[in-house]
Amino acid sequence: MENIAIVGGGIIGMTLANYLDSKKFDITLYDQPVGQATKASAGIISPWLSKRRNKQWYALAKAGAAFFPKLVQDFDLDTSIYKQSGTLLLRKESQLEELYTLAEKRQAKAPELGEIRLLEAEETVSLFPLLKPTPSLYVSGGGRLDGQAYLQHLRDLAKIKGVHLENQRVHLQQAQSLKLADDGQVLTYDRIILAPGPHLKELLAPLGIQADVRPQKGQLLVFNTSEQQSSAWPVVMLDGEADLIPFENGRILLGATHENEEEWDLSPTSAAFQQLTSNAANFLANPEHLFNHPYEYRVGTRAYTSDFSPFFGAVNDGLLVASGLGSSGLTTGPYIGYLLAEYLNGTTIHWDIYQKPLNNYLKPIK
Repeated sequence: MENIAIVGGGIIGMTLANYLDSKKFDITLYDQPVGQATKASAGIISPWLSKRRNKQWYALAKAGAAFFPKLVQDFDLDTSIYKQSGTLLLRKESQLEELYTLAEKRQAKAPELGEIRLLEAEETVSLFPLLKPTPSLYVSGGGRLDGQAYLQHLRDLAKIKGVHLENQRVHLQQAQSLKLADDGQVLTYDRIILAPGPHLKELLAPLGIQADVRPQKGQLLVFNTSEQQSSAWPVVMLDGEADLIPFENGRILLGATHENEEEWDLSPTSAAFQQLTSNAANFLANPEHLFNHPYEYRVGTRAYTSDFSPFFGAVNDGLLVASGLGSSGLTTGPYIGYLLAEYLNGTTIHWDIYQKPLNNYLKPIK
């Protein structure tokens, strides 16, 4: 039985741990909880209308969205964690026509996109009653994932599976050995998989490897409302830096910010509240109806690369890495975790269609 260590208990690490063959591997997962993006996140699974020109990123995001039905079945995810809710896009009318054409074009290779409709103003309100009457584009295949709830559910499954869960920081000594931060003990493994978000940079430094990742702070707001029908509403992609994500029991999430200067600072800020609510107010029929409800912050740190694309794969036979998910991590992260597990389980994986070669992101320190 191979001894496997996973460093990082976020969306990649937890998914990977649960997909690994427990008959082949003795698995230890080291959670790196400081600033973890997934614990603070909830997001929209709806990548098909992105205008990003990176074809490899789109292929990964499209495959990640298509993977969710399998993920739901394999891990028995209920609707409090993931739901195919449909997506509303609010844009200028001329942009809606353009997006409709793009959706029709992409639907041929992404049938999971579902039904596509241009909605009149009142139809938009009928689907999401808090909005002003405004035209929108609706795609039925979109969904929403609560990252925090997903991690807790997978942690519970991992315990049942026999994964050893360790909540402590570690340092990479060599490609196949880790030093525990608590007592300095050095442990050797047959393989180590690093999926620690922006912490990858510091972990790889002892091997003389410079990782192209940087931290970015993200904040979102969770309003606890009395809107008991909210779980039936679609997610809403607003025009600007804010989205509305309704969950069960009246929870409505608004977010998220993208703060490059704050990096590891996890303090919630009034500036984030002002930024998110002022943008969303432009689209709400009665902004105070939402904003006067009790609310809480979720704050985390994402990992970004210079070209805003994830990377993952084998540095060598004993060391694998994954990072750089950025703001699309809830869409791409589970699928990356699955691909890494399939690779380790012995399946031939062709992941070059989803990313540039690793040496674009991992270079020798000069």
